[in-house]
Amino acid sequence: MFFRKRQQITIFIAAGAIIGGFVLFRYLPLHKKIKAVRQIKAAQTLAITKGAADSIKLPIFEEQVRNLQKTVGNFEANIPAQRSLGVFLQRITNLMNEYDLTEQVIAPEGEKEADELHCIPVKMQCKGQLAQLFAFYKGLRGLDRLIRIERVKLENDERFSGEVNMETKAIIYYGAKAG
Repeated sequence: MFFRKRQQITIFIAAGAIIGGFVLFRYLPLHKKIKAVRQIKAAQTLAITKGAADSIKLPIFEEQVRNLQKTVGNFEANIPAQRSLGVFLQRITNLMNEYDLTEQVIAPEGEKEADELHCIPVKMQCKGQLAQLFAFYKGLRGLDRLIRIERVKLENDERFSGEVNMETKAIIYYGAKAG
């Protein structure tokens, strides 16, 4: 009887060792691999879903690019190769005169250089009605040279006569090819 119990215990131990070995060396590594494959599959499914959602937005982005290309137009055509600062400042003065702006000051500041562009900060001051100033800015936008407005300061006249003092810092550009 003792031999039989011992034989059963040995069989249980051997069965436990086989089951333990199976779980430890076969089931757990395969379970980890299955879990990793499921995570990869979920990530790929998410990427595919995101790609499908983004592909719906693609026509919207294409339309935005077309609109931006219309807005920008031929960007480089608005950056002259020559400095011709005097001529351009005269055009700004003429524009101010056209809109009857008074107390005009147009003063270029130090020139700055970049790889492909040179820029000249210009300080502009004048006085006029708000509608005249807005018309002046629209006129600036219509000029055939790239201008970036850095800062605009509008102050009411001390007498509250309806006139506004305008101070603007703008940057004008020209190509680096200019001598």
